[in-house]
Amino acid sequence: MANKIFSTAKNLQVIYEDNHLIVINKRPGDIVQGDKTGDLPLSEVVKQYIKEKYNKPRNVYLGVAHRLDRPTSGIVVFAKTSKALPRLNKLFAEKAAKKTYWAVVKNMPEKQEDTLTHWMKRNPKQNKSYAHRKEVPDSKKAILEYKVIKKLDNFYLLEVDLKTGRHHQIRSQLSAIESPIKGDLKYGFDRSNKDGSIHLHARKLSFIHPVKKEMLEFVAPPPHDSVWNACC
Repeated sequence: MANKIFSTAKNLQVIYEDNHLIVINKRPGDIVQGDKTGDLPLSEVVKQYIKEKYNKPRNVYLGVAHRLDRPTSGIVVFAKTSKALPRLNKLFAEKAAKKTYWAVVKNMPEKQEDTLTHWMKRNPKQNKSYAHRKEVPDSKKAILEYKVIKKLDNFYLLEVDLKTGRHHQIRSQLSAIESPIKGDLKYGFDRSNKDGSIHLHARKLSFIHPVKKEMLEFVAPPPHDSVWNACC
């Protein structure tokens, strides 16, 4: 990924932190959890940040509660305690966290706002999910709501509320209505972004704190580039 700035313990974008949670604004290109690439995952970067900040001599506990696709940016929550992790996992599994994304698309959708319902089928070999209008074998129902919130010079900014959490759901569903996300070659956009990112950003997240039981809401600024800057 050319011209890419990855997160480090020194430049980590921390949105919120307490004894139980740490909330990060992930850069595009950061991988949340280790995979076959062997690249340093964001989880290890956050561990290093905590180790340095609090001068911890031993290993740091950190639990991954959910993930974002590597080329996307935005809010990721990690658990700092073994008490918080299963509660966070349950919260995300039961869709008790409200997730709002921003997506930049080239083609204006037919409707200014709409609810999209598809049946998603994942192809693990391609690491890709296909959105079908009707149920097919081994598919899972996927629902999102979107609205166009800004017209840019050459693009449109959509706000997307996820109702289900399927693999590559937003990318696949927007592609299915012929509005693929800027830079997303895998789902039909005509050109990649120079840094390998796509213009999909986890903008807002709200949920009840797993330990303190108070409502939390976070908003993350998108990365700095000419298109994202025009959105704000």
